[in-house]
This record gives sequence, C-alpha cells and structure tokens, in this order.
Amino acid sequence: MLNEHLSHIKEKGVEEGKKLLWIFLYLWVLLGLFAVHRSIVLNEENLFYHQGFAVINAFLLAKVVLTADIFHAADKFNDKPLIYPIVFKSIVFSTILISFYLTEETLLGMWHGNTFAQSIPALGGGSLEGILSVGVIMIFVLMPFFALREIARDIGGGDKLYELFFVRRTKYAPQQS
Repeated sequence: MLNEHLSHIKEKGVEEGKKLLWIFLYLWVLLGLFAVHRSIVLNEENLFYHQGFAVINAFLLAKVVLTADIFHAADKFNDKPLIYPIVFKSIVFSTILISFYLTEETLLGMWHGNTFAQSIPALGGGSLEGILSVGVIMIFVLMPFFALREIARDIGGGDKLYELFFVRRTKYAPQQS
C-alpha cells in the first residue's frame, strides 16, 4: 500500500515537473527575446547579464503559472470551442504574470532601500497606455502557449502532443467518443 502511494506521488511529481519544464522553456524564450530586444534598443552591453535575469524570472513566473493552473485559475470555458479558453486563459494569466512581476520588482526595490513609490517599476514606460500595451502583448504572446495546451488536453495529454511534434510523423486520427 505504501509503495503504491509513493509510486503515485512520484508519477505526479514527474508529471508536474514536465509541465513546469515546458512552461519555463516557453517563458525563457520569450523573456530572453525581450532582453535581447531591450539590449538592442537601449544599446546596452550587458546582454548576458539580462539573459541571467531572464532565466531566473522565467523559472519564478513558471512556478506562478503552474501554481495558478493547479488552482484552476482560468478553467471557466474548458467545454467551449477552443478560442474561448485560449483567449480567456491568456487574459487571466497575463494579468497574473504582470501583477506578480510588479509585486516582485516593487518588493525587490524596497529590499534595496528604496521607498514604495520609488520601487514600483515603470512597466511599459510607466504610463497607463504603456502598461496596457504590455498587457496586450502578453495576451497575444501567451495565446500560442495556451492553444498548444488546450490541443494537448483534447488529444489526450502533453505526451501525445510531444509525440506529434518530436517523435513521429503519422497521420493523427482523433479518438472516438
């Protein structure tokens, strides 16, 4: 009985670890590209420094996404056509990620001795329009991620989606319900 329970916990841990890995990789690519873009636009020389922060932030934000997902933060439209859960999850999770980022940066600034007002990051330039533009960009950036996750859920899991992308190239026949 105990071995069966430990085996179940191990399987669940491996499954959650795979989810975390894919979320991390997706966010790392995005944050890494944003860091490269910022380095080019601002003509900064510290590209590798910013990539290090992209890795750390991708891991932290991946944990936030996985935790919100465990608590079913955006499962409202799971039985609707794919466009509804994809758009809804993109909106909800972009809001969560932006809120977490603002909180993290504010607390980090206060840790370094700044006041609360000085610690609030100037996201998108600090104006309401800038923050909204970052929000819209995040929504569209998250759409492919959630589209793939919804498709994986419909075809029977992430392993089947991985198989379709990286293992075999046979014609897919949907399961009969």
